[in-house]
Amino acid sequence: MENKLSVRRCLTFVTGLVECLCFAGAVFGWASLVFVLKEDGYFSHECVNSTGVNGTQVLDCSLQDEKFSLVFTIASFMNNFLTLPNGFIFDRFGTTVTRLYGIFLYTIGTLLVAFSSSALASLLFPALSLLAVGGILFLMTNMQVGNLFGSHRSTIITLYNGAFDSSSALFLIIKLLHESGITLRAAFLFLSSCSVIHVLRTFFLLPRKFIPYPLPDRYTYGMSCGKSEAVSAEGAANGTVCTAAEEAPLNKDAPKKQEKSFRECFLSRFFLWHLLWLSVMQLRHYLFIGTLNPMLQRLTGGESSLVSRYTNAFAITQLCGVLCAPWNGLIMDRHKGKPRAAGKH
Repeated sequence: MENKLSVRRCLTFVTGLVECLCFAGAVFGWASLVFVLKEDGYFSHECVNSTGVNGTQVLDCSLQDEKFSLVFTIASFMNNFLTLPNGFIFDRFGTTVTRLYGIFLYTIGTLLVAFSSSALASLLFPALSLLAVGGILFLMTNMQVGNLFGSHRSTIITLYNGAFDSSSALFLIIKLLHESGITLRAAFLFLSSCSVIHVLRTFFLLPRKFIPYPLPDRYTYGMSCGKSEAVSAEGAANGTVCTAAEEAPLNKDAPKKQEKSFRECFLSRFFLWHLLWLSVMQLRHYLFIGTLNPMLQRLTGGESSLVSRYTNAFAITQLCGVLCAPWNGLIMDRHKGKPRAAGKH
């Protein structure tokens, strides 16, 4: 039984890492995708002939760039704006419902891109927003996997976040495949079909509600799990997975630690300053990604091969997220293991 649980935990970890690395943050590879979209003539009707400084006729595609920037701006805004209500859905309904909702959004997004064309370029607006929101739900529901690994919890969480950042390279792969003759439609139809894997993982390798922290003894989860001694009578009766809400304390007589309310945490200076710092960092990040392609077009004088080369170089640097992020988690896990002075939290 113990070996079976260990194998299941390893499978949960590895498949979660693959999911974050290959799907969750794909929208942030926008610089690679927009190159493909331009090659396929999306929003090309916005390009107009204009007179250059020396009187020659040049093709001005600034309006096309604005359209593409607007697509990414809306997608990145929805990604962040809907995180709070998505967090409420996760807290209220648990892992299975939240993931099915995210898989639905992500699948619709990939299908919209697959069936878009230069004549139906407006489909990109809802498509990229759905990909962004669905992707962040993948990350949100996977971060709890860190709870299965106790003293390595922070390392797992930061590894998943790094994988989320590196998944932007998915659009680089699509770009390279496009240059090899694979159409955008074929690539995104394949991504749509991968939703079957997400659904299977949801039911077989993740709990119905939550993975609690700290983890109870002999905790089990998944479609075919047994019962933990810590589960409630209702959970044991229907054979469902253990959840934080259904867990019974191991010692009911132990005094409960006084915890701060959500309001107190939300209004704390620590949280507000962190929120401000994160908002500025995200704004800089999104601004750079959204304006990279037109900037490269301007700096290279519209030389397509140079733009492609520099776009590939930027996408490769994004892969470093999965290599760098876990170091933060290792530091946190090591720091948590040290004894603290009395009165410190």
